[in-house]
Amino acid sequence: MAIIVQKFGGSSVADTDKLFQVCNHIIKEYNEGNDVVVIVSAQRKNNR
Repeated sequence: MAIIVQKFGGSSVADTDKLFQVCNHIIKEYNEGNDVVVIVSAQRKNNR
């Protein structure tokens, strides 16, 4: 077991689909038995 620190922000959390990708990545690490620390910074503005 390891401690995994992950930071996400900007374009990686810019919309719902990308947020789900980030969540799946975090869940994968946790399911592998790792302790996970997650830092989330500001979302990129979506100019649609």
